[in-house]
Amino acid sequence: MNADAPRTDQLSFDECWDLLANDTVGRIAIVVDGHPEIFPVNYVLHRRSIVFRTAGGTKLWSAMTERPAALEIDGYDPQSEMAWSVVARGDTALMQDQAEKDAVDAERLEPWQPGDKDNYVQLTARALTGRRFKVTRPDIWNSRASDPRRASFE
Repeated sequence: MNADAPRTDQLSFDECWDLLANDTVGRIAIVVDGHPEIFPVNYVLHRRSIVFRTAGGTKLWSAMTERPAALEIDGYDPQSEMAWSVVARGDTALMQDQAEKDAVDAERLEPWQPGDKDNYVQLTARALTGRRFKVTRPDIWNSRASDPRRASFE
């Protein structure tokens, strides 16, 4: 291994769940007509699964027919100059039980976009992975002025 290579730390299962629990927005990747599509969703954790609400449409149809999906979240802390990423892969299902929906609503899962979002989709993670790494200083290579990494150096 190259001693100059940047270090990447694998996150533990519990660290991944903690990051998921402390976030509210992710990107859901689903299979649509045989190819991947990615959509932003706001979510909550419920009984070690990820739940989001959606209207009728692509996300709902995929959750009902294709099932495999992944949710990704990431973040960057300018003070520590550390970035992280978590990916949950698993199967989706439409939540049917009203008591379960009520429990999710108690977690304050409110859609951000207006309109009826009466369908609750649950992603049951079969694999959960994450990593954390130190971000390269923006002064080492040319980055856009709007790059959030610059905040810790300016």
